[in-house]
Amino acid sequence: MQNMQQEFTRPLEEPIDADASVFSLLEDRVERLGDDPLIEYRSGREWSTITAREFRDRVVALAKGLMARGIGQGDSVAIVSHTRWEWTALDMAILSIGAVTVPVYETDSPDQIRRIFNDSHVGMAFLEDDDMRARVDAVRSHCAYLNDLYVITRGALTTLTAYGQAVDQADFQARVDSVQGSDLATIVYTSGSTGKPKGIELSHSNIVFTVRSGAQAVPDICLGEGRRLLLCLPLAHAFARCLQFFAIATDLTLGLTGSIRNLLQDMQTFKPTFILAVPRIFEKIYNAASQRAGTGAMGRIFLDAAGVARQWSRHQQNGTRVPMSLKTKHLMYTGTVYDPILEALGGRVKYAISGGAPLERDIADFFNGIGLPLLEGYGMTETMGPVTVNPTKDYRLGTIGLPMPGITVGIDQEGQLCVKGPDVCMGYHNHPEITTRQIRDGWLLTGDLGSLDEDGFVRLTGRRKEIIITAGGKNISPMLLETAVERSPIISHCMVIGDRRPFISALITLNSEEVDRWLRDQGAEPLKEAAAAGENPIIRTEVDRAVDAANAQVSRAEGIRRYLILDQDFTRENGLLTASYKPRRQEVLKRYEDRIEQEIYAQRPASAGLM
Repeated sequence: MQNMQQEFTRPLEEPIDADASVFSLLEDRVERLGDDPLIEYRSGREWSTITAREFRDRVVALAKGLMARGIGQGDSVAIVSHTRWEWTALDMAILSIGAVTVPVYETDSPDQIRRIFNDSHVGMAFLEDDDMRARVDAVRSHCAYLNDLYVITRGALTTLTAYGQAVDQADFQARVDSVQGSDLATIVYTSGSTGKPKGIELSHSNIVFTVRSGAQAVPDICLGEGRRLLLCLPLAHAFARCLQFFAIATDLTLGLTGSIRNLLQDMQTFKPTFILAVPRIFEKIYNAASQRAGTGAMGRIFLDAAGVARQWSRHQQNGTRVPMSLKTKHLMYTGTVYDPILEALGGRVKYAISGGAPLERDIADFFNGIGLPLLEGYGMTETMGPVTVNPTKDYRLGTIGLPMPGITVGIDQEGQLCVKGPDVCMGYHNHPEITTRQIRDGWLLTGDLGSLDEDGFVRLTGRRKEIIITAGGKNISPMLLETAVERSPIISHCMVIGDRRPFISALITLNSEEVDRWLRDQGAEPLKEAAAAGENPIIRTEVDRAVDAANAQVSRAEGIRRYLILDQDFTRENGLLTASYKPRRQEVLKRYEDRIEQEIYAQRPASAGLM
């Protein structure tokens, strides 16, 4: 029996059909808003539009093609691609006939692809381009179940549609009608920040419940005319994919873009009313605004305006009176600093939701202060996305919000956040022992540490698996230190280490653009080589300051005693970041094992000095 020291249930406002299929979300959308835009995507410089009815017709044609090629109910079909409208269409086509979608990250290596294909028995795969085809071809002879490969940029959808012309509408409809809510819909492989990825089985009812519950949680965001969502995250990530279905199930027009490189430009032309992203995206937006202000007088004005926004937000959140002097400055900066930032985001954004990783409070206060509330939420692959989210009214910065309607959140005897409800996954694919360990008496054990207040708002305090136990037996959660160090504008990532070690240390990576700007502000030359950053006295002074500020929040035994400045940032491309931009801790430790051993722990520091 899983005992909880705290529990909070948020009731449903109206019941959700437990036997509905994912395809029914699209059918309902066509009935309500068939001739209105559903999807927009980049076609050169312009955005092309697909109405709900047009999209449904394309999905049906593709589904018939899958049937013609022998895809049966329960068969696994993989998609390896950046975010694009074809990804969404193929996904819905696969699900409509009771087959199983297996999403694969476009950055995955051939060996990762092989393991996923074999573990989930993938028989057919859709690959974005020739590069991804080459990666699969490199391991195809070792993919035991793989029969068919199609390349999206080489006419895969046209080919599949042609095959489908031989399939009767009645046969297609019979397959659609046979799909039940309890059927397996997708196997999603976790990003693996603490270990090897594992396949998570999610049913049609898991997905339908999550998106219908989401519409009840934040109706202001998704219901009504003119609601628009821009999605730039990879659809292989459960967070992004849930938003794809959320848009289909509600009134949102879904804008799809495959890269964050042109995010600001895409926002200016697409003009979303709602954006959802991981914290790193909002940090990039803030840094871009800071860079645009530059140095000198404009830079000083921006810094003061940012400070005013944060102060205003703190008063708003605390329910305290805003001093007249602060009101005056806030009003002045609204027209000169804040509104131009919002215009750069398209000029129509009313709300933003942040999830996938902890959101720095200073960033949340900044955006709240300029008029764009960042509503932090929390979710897992095991729940097909959100478990909690802040409401659009009476939101509380610094929390991850209230449970979604129909969900119960509990805190167990060890302080671990647990979840119960129709969103909890079927289990872990081919790992019944993990299923038994992680889902007990209907409770999903998240591995995260948290607390509940009397109103049901949840706060995260750390991650159970990442708790560091020093050689002296001290238990330390790295999240507080990491978040504090990363407040420095020049620091990209901080990963605190020290498990079974005599003291706590950290691996630090730098934001190269911010470093060069920082050096110019100090009257110094930009770095010629990234490897020189760790020896630069100006950079080390700022990193020392950031580490000292973090250490001031904890006891001496819990503080960072040494750190290494790495010459390479953590990225998805080099395999050191997950899709939600969290360090893959085990991979980082493995890659830098020798340096950690030789440069940090070869000898104990005489004091709290830093390397």
